[in-house]
Amino acid sequence: MLKLNPIVSTKIWGYELWKASTHENGPQKELWDFVQGDYPLLVKVIQADDVLSIQVHPDDEKAKELEGCRGKTECWYVLDAKEGASLIYGMNGTYSDAEIKEAVNSNTLESFVRSVPVKPGDFVYIPAGTVHAIGPGLRLLEVQQSCDITYRLYDWGRGRECHLDKAVSCIKNLDAQEISQFKKTFECPYFTLEKFNTEEIKTETIKCPEESGPLSVGLIFVLDGEGTINGEKVQREDIFAFKNGERLQAEGNLTLMKIIPGATEN
Repeated sequence: MLKLNPIVSTKIWGYELWKASTHENGPQKELWDFVQGDYPLLVKVIQADDVLSIQVHPDDEKAKELEGCRGKTECWYVLDAKEGASLIYGMNGTYSDAEIKEAVNSNTLESFVRSVPVKPGDFVYIPAGTVHAIGPGLRLLEVQQSCDITYRLYDWGRGRECHLDKAVSCIKNLDAQEISQFKKTFECPYFTLEKFNTEEIKTETIKCPEESGPLSVGLIFVLDGEGTINGEKVQREDIFAFKNGERLQAEGNLTLMKIIPGATEN
């Protein structure tokens, strides 16, 4: 078991804590050594005090074509939300590239996107190609492919670079899934999440897709509560890396999120 210390990334809208990362833009050497290479996931805590840009991430195919790297499918678990907090999640119709570009240039893109209220415990799955933005007053756990490519469509006039052509080329008119409370488990090709507490399970064996290497390491994130993991006292938002086959023993009143990489490796 390895306890990970976050890397802080300050933003104009708040900050990110890179909780588990071997990405070159914020690597944790101890995690690189533990997994023996490039870990396919990047786990963050995001604190949004202002709205983020309206953005989109490329899928594996598009990311390889444009940037020579893996794509970025991600998800959010809402840790805290101020009253009235919301997200931009998907588009409210099917639009041509020309229509989207015109909406950006005429500052009317907001009428093309879905604004959805959220509360603590809600879960949002964001396949690559989904237009999205985080609103102010939110603190999120983000689990994503280990990719740092973000194409901004619109940045509310803040003067940062936008990437209109690349962003539009990546948009997929996906049917946005309903946002609701996290339902125990979630699985996609890139990661599996499981929420549990110490009343449900005291001890278990961590199981990962492979016996060794980057896909042989899972993560345990402390969502809430007090207690110990393998005898070590823990607090909210602590995160630990476990190797395949390692025993996890949790005591106290803890709510935990287990994060396991998918078998898809890019």
